[in-house]
Amino acid sequence: MSPERYQRVRRVLDQRQTDLTVVIENVHKPHNVSAIVRTCDAVGIHRAHAVWDRKYTMRVHTAMGSEQWVRMDSHNTITDALGHVKQAGMQVLVTHLSDTAVDFRDVDYTRPTAILFGQERYGVTDEALALADQDIVIPMAGMVQSLNVSVAAALILYEAQRQRQIAGLYERRQLPESECQSLLFERGYPRLRRICDERGIAYPPIGDEGQITADESWWRDIQLSDASAEPPRKFRPSHI
Repeated sequence: MSPERYQRVRRVLDQRQTDLTVVIENVHKPHNVSAIVRTCDAVGIHRAHAVWDRKYTMRVHTAMGSEQWVRMDSHNTITDALGHVKQAGMQVLVTHLSDTAVDFRDVDYTRPTAILFGQERYGVTDEALALADQDIVIPMAGMVQSLNVSVAAALILYEAQRQRQIAGLYERRQLPESECQSLLFERGYPRLRRICDERGIAYPPIGDEGQITADESWWRDIQLSDASAEPPRKFRPSHI
């Protein structure tokens, strides 16, 4: 990983919002899932949550690589998913037209927040509605009463980003350094990452120029047999 790429990744990780997330419940069209994840990455969401009948493969051309930067946690039930975010102290907002719904722009997104989106045709389940803290709506002036789920997600998440930028939440790092180090290694050294995962080897630390700063014992554990997978010489201990 070059120093330039390291700095770019660092800037991204420094702005990750660990207390802002989305929960998608049975969104079944892969291009919608991919588009939502792409927006999550764009506004700095680090981890998203999903409940689905079956897991879908991301659409590469829609996600544009964002799936590599947004952690996606799968849950067996919506109760599990919302219980997880509530345990983290997040308010749960749900896009749902009701008598108690408020304009999505009138919500305080500087609070720890999870935004719930439901299935394209039927919306969220009754179980999800019962667990949510507040219904929100996007005002509509036309004949159609709803937007595509990925479009709705983009509008709401960018309002959350706007409020958080004003509040200065993007100016202080929220992501723990241990998580930053993992992502730097995973995305900067994918081949070595695969070897570590296959052999159960701990990820090495990454230095401030993007270099691996592991000691001799780590390189010995890797036991690289493919010369093409060897680290650049300047990053290796001189006596190996």
